[in-house]
Amino acid sequence: MDILNSLTLKSNRQIKINFDGGDLSSDAGLLLIKDFAAKNGFSKLVKKKFKTNDTSVCFHKDDENLMQMIYQIISAYFADDCADELTLDPVFHAILEKDGLASQPTLSRFFNRMDGDTLIQFDDIDKCLRDIIYSIKRPEHMLLDLDSTLFGTYGNQEGEGFNFHYQAHGYHPLLCYDGLTGDLLKADLRDGTLHCSNDADKFMESLFQEYMERGMKTYLRGDSGFSSPKLYKACEVNGCSYAIRLKQNFSLIALASDKDEDLYKASKEDQISYAVTYGEFMYQAGSWEYPRRVVFKIEKPYGQLTHMHTFIVTNMDMESYQIIKFYRNRGRMENFIKEGKTGFDFAAMISHSKIVNANRMWIHMLAYNLFNWFRRLVLPENMRKQQVDTIRLKLINIAARAVRSARYITFKLCSSCPYKKEFHMTL
Repeated sequence: MDILNSLTLKSNRQIKINFDGGDLSSDAGLLLIKDFAAKNGFSKLVKKKFKTNDTSVCFHKDDENLMQMIYQIISAYFADDCADELTLDPVFHAILEKDGLASQPTLSRFFNRMDGDTLIQFDDIDKCLRDIIYSIKRPEHMLLDLDSTLFGTYGNQEGEGFNFHYQAHGYHPLLCYDGLTGDLLKADLRDGTLHCSNDADKFMESLFQEYMERGMKTYLRGDSGFSSPKLYKACEVNGCSYAIRLKQNFSLIALASDKDEDLYKASKEDQISYAVTYGEFMYQAGSWEYPRRVVFKIEKPYGQLTHMHTFIVTNMDMESYQIIKFYRNRGRMENFIKEGKTGFDFAAMISHSKIVNANRMWIHMLAYNLFNWFRRLVLPENMRKQQVDTIRLKLINIAARAVRSARYITFKLCSSCPYKKEFHMTL
């Protein structure tokens, strides 16, 4: 029968093709993620804490649908209708411990059942997971990198608007990452027309309280979009050290004029080479209740005559050049945001409802964090700095054949897999 069903290549008559290979999957590496999610309690937390307010009887339970979407996102099956293509995949059946996956219509109804209560549940799950992760490897302090970005929208979606900074329509979410590990600590999907600093102090309040309760020192970095006296005060009240950039203005430049003149004199004989100087002063803007410390850097770039100014408002007691260096390293956050958008499809705002889009964002956030913990805690040392797409290629997208016996399912992975050693080390 195999001979009758085989196809022969015209280019080489000795090569035959048929579809009798058995139960195959191209995502055997998800078994590693499954084991990690079981060992750190992720699966149990989802089952215990997640439930929509829909009381109707459903064949596919809410926690099962959530885990299916998280595994789909980690393996880059972002769209709901990818579930229809995975219906017969043996690896997904095994990791979800189900005979059949939820279909696209089932998942779409699942998303539409979500509301403000599920957002609270997601936040609670993420916080509980941080307790577990910190019990394994507790950081000495937290570096809170605060930023916003644009999630593009298409059509008249609820809450979308034209954002003048990005010159595009969309949502304008707030994001806070751990600048040392890349963990996404909190996210809030906001209307597209809001300014960066709108309610940033309220957004950060719960994180400040969480880490105060943990007894961990916090540091915060933000760009000039977050130069708000409300955020400064929130940091000061909660014992958080901050370094936030200020927009350049004539008053700040005038206060730094002495150092600017010194730099000009120092580079007068050599107008080509790079030159830099640092300084500080106390400054009180019109909207501030009291003066705050401002440190600055003035630099003359290589081959230029004009000087460039950087001003940072801070309550830290380090030297000026150390604070500038501390702030400059926040550029890593742009890489975290980029990985979230390209590697986990954060910005997929496909529903008309803003609350549904916010819940979708949180599911992608949970998938991102689960994978980031997996990468940081269990991957071999030589793979921990690699991007998600690279790790998918090396460890997730591995061909496997499912062989079933009376008691076991054995997954026979690709014999020619070049990353067998890393797979064994991870497991």
